[in-house]
Amino acid sequence: MSGLPGAGTSPGLGEASDLKFPLGAKFREPLTEARFQRLFGDAEQAPELLAEPRSSRLCRQWRRLASACSGPGAWRLLRARLPPLRWLPRYRWRAWLLGDAVAGVTVGIVHVPQGMAFALLTSVPPVFGLYTSFFPVLIYTLLGTGRHLSTGTFAVLSLMTGSAVERLVPEPLGGNLSGIEREQLDVQRVGSAAALAFGSGALMTLAAVLTALPRSSPAELTISALSLALLVPVKELNVRFRDKLPTPIPGEIVMVLLASVLCFTSSLDTRYNVQIVGLLPGGFPQPHLPDLAELPRILADSLPIALVTFAVSASLASIYADKYSYTIDSNQELLAHGISNLISSFFSCFPNSATLATTSLLVDAGGNTQLAGLFSCIVVLSVLLWLGPFFYYLPKAVLACINISSMRQMFFQMQELPQLWRISRMDFAVWMVTWVAVVILSVDLGLAVGVVFSMMTVVCRTQRVQCLALGLAEGTELYRPLEESHKLLKVPGLCILRYPTPLYFGTRGQFRRILEWHLGLGEGRKETPKLDGPPDAVAEPVRVVVLDCSGITFADAAGAREVVQLARRCRDAGIHLLLAQCNASVLGTLTQAGLLDRVTPEQLFVSVQDAAAHALERLEPTGPKTCTVWV
Repeated sequence: MSGLPGAGTSPGLGEASDLKFPLGAKFREPLTEARFQRLFGDAEQAPELLAEPRSSRLCRQWRRLASACSGPGAWRLLRARLPPLRWLPRYRWRAWLLGDAVAGVTVGIVHVPQGMAFALLTSVPPVFGLYTSFFPVLIYTLLGTGRHLSTGTFAVLSLMTGSAVERLVPEPLGGNLSGIEREQLDVQRVGSAAALAFGSGALMTLAAVLTALPRSSPAELTISALSLALLVPVKELNVRFRDKLPTPIPGEIVMVLLASVLCFTSSLDTRYNVQIVGLLPGGFPQPHLPDLAELPRILADSLPIALVTFAVSASLASIYADKYSYTIDSNQELLAHGISNLISSFFSCFPNSATLATTSLLVDAGGNTQLAGLFSCIVVLSVLLWLGPFFYYLPKAVLACINISSMRQMFFQMQELPQLWRISRMDFAVWMVTWVAVVILSVDLGLAVGVVFSMMTVVCRTQRVQCLALGLAEGTELYRPLEESHKLLKVPGLCILRYPTPLYFGTRGQFRRILEWHLGLGEGRKETPKLDGPPDAVAEPVRVVVLDCSGITFADAAGAREVVQLARRCRDAGIHLLLAQCNASVLGTLTQAGLLDRVTPEQLFVSVQDAAAHALERLEPTGPKTCTVWV
């Protein structure tokens, strides 16, 4: 079957004798537009369509556009942008409501201490962590498509944001600030954090921790040690007995209550100068536009924050969507998280994203839909409106320990390296390069280095093409590897090749060397890489070559020119070149590069079987009709 109209007519299906085509591969007549109309439709309608006035076509297009803007079209758009309109009417109230309520309340309880703790990582007062645990969750409930996704404060984003905030609004060198000066500093830092959320933002330096250690309070160090002694075992129990526990043990809440009571009864804040959370302002802040004058200064930090936010959130949503057999809309997810950060910044929130810890907690607690986020918001709202004074005596050291215990899983990922080494050493190399770059440089620069290195590995792997020799099994149209089958057929002078990778500037050299090796167009085999296959497969000069382009998903100008040069060299060497299974994009690129100046439309085929049948017909006088396929 020729790939283009105008190919020469050949015998139809069943017209060729088995003697001529013993493999059963018939050279079918090309299905041109005229033949299609003759077989399946009214051929007289085509001239009428072509003769349709331009004004009529414009009117028809206008009616199509108008119908898209009709009431049903607007409703479809509204349902696409507001997912609750799709899933809420199908909500199974009896089966799902209790699970969503329990999961939402459980996650909301965790959001309270975690939000305040991550606010310290962001270098803003704790109450802004509660804001960030409320508004983004509420917005994602209305816009997100991940049924099991839990959004809110995220340790990595908080670190990245805190690094930028401290650089933009540094603390005075003296460090002794009055209450008014501290309040002004917090206001400036909140503005910078909100601007980072608006633009979409970890800088860890172990050195800063070690430098601050001599200035630490012994009482706060003691509180931190005791807090970690409680939180770490509880975290480990929740991980080890996840399937047996009806709901995870709320270690953070227990620690917050115990520390608050201890600090209040012992007056640790006044006697030992222990820093406490203090008064949490009730209600919500007045919405205001963030300081957009900061945008030029924070754009460099906004880009990695936006990338990390979407990468983490989309990955988590996809994992749980596959696990529970539903689909997510990646474009809607990008829109949901973008609007969530954008609107939340008006309420002094810092950047947020989905988190693995709270998402796993939500699923383990029985969450089924986005409605669980609404119950989580109710818990945070109750703290903001009524329960805030109960956290007045909460030591900030406890919040710091919550941060450490929440980030411990990041360090435990090192345990997965041996398994990653066994599965894919290339992925292991990407992990190590990214980790080293983040530790030595910073999170944003380290992520950039990791992305560039990962892209380089992809480019390098596309240039290392593994050529596998296949043969056509006798009496079938199936191709088998040579080492798997003993009855493989071949034709002297015929070679069928498949190039299994995109053809672009980075792979054009490898493409040229492989074709030269098989067709004998190069300087010799000794200077080319050794490929799989029998040594006598190309011993006889090749007269016809079939290039299977099904593996070439795209081609650029450099790759297309390489194919044109191959066609010229084959013609000069007396080799008949046939191209099969070129997709429309690749064929268009090859045509623009001048391929049809070197080959005729009759040399383009839709399938390898048709191209092989044409080759067998051309090689008929040379021997039996069998062939070898190289892939």
